[in-house]
Amino acid sequence: MATVILVRHGRTTSNAAGTLAGRLPGIRLDDTGAAQAARTGERLAVVPLAGVVTSPLERCRQTAKAIAGAQAGSPPLTTERGITECDYGEWSGQPIRQLAKEKLWSLVQTQPSAATFPGGESMMAMQARAVAAVRRLDAAFEAEHGPGAAWVAVSHGDVIKSVLADALGLHLDLFQRLHVDPASISIVRYTASRPYVLATNTHAGDLAWLAPPPAKKRSRRKQPTDAVIGGGAGPSATA
Repeated sequence: MATVILVRHGRTTSNAAGTLAGRLPGIRLDDTGAAQAARTGERLAVVPLAGVVTSPLERCRQTAKAIAGAQAGSPPLTTERGITECDYGEWSGQPIRQLAKEKLWSLVQTQPSAATFPGGESMMAMQARAVAAVRRLDAAFEAEHGPGAAWVAVSHGDVIKSVLADALGLHLDLFQRLHVDPASISIVRYTASRPYVLATNTHAGDLAWLAPPPAKKRSRRKQPTDAVIGGGAGPSATA
């Protein structure tokens, strides 16, 4: 049971200006976003990461470098196109206030599974390739580092929301009920039985419980994946 820590990039110049960046080049973290990324890196410093995987877009790479740089070791930092931003096509670079007047805007809000951006990608295609990438990478990290492995995927708001919706068993048409802030942390653990969503859109709090126990304390028995009736005792940072 590897654990994926989903991190949205920090705030960007485009976020602050109220425009939809999409896949446009040259969109970087602003000063606030750089500080957010640094704080997220500090928060994750207590978790020995098996790897940091990032969207190829610059704002995510900046955030990923802040996270990897805060680690005591040197976790591999790799790029994955499967978790890149949705291709918003002709909407890219446009002011949000103008896009909100478009007919497609209402469809994106109420029935995103039917939405395709002009000259760009459908939201269904975005979810399919992002979920496939995260599940594939998660299985690879577990196979290489064991079931206690934790790894980070640095991606984008709509992409992370779509991955969380899949893990929660929600139809894509309900994914707008989720919210993912810049530099926030969401956590999913995939098992043979089902995914478990351990956290969404968090900005603070101890994450030491995600660190795997020392090798000598790890059980060789198959770890249970059933849900604990009543909720269980919760994680222990010293377990």
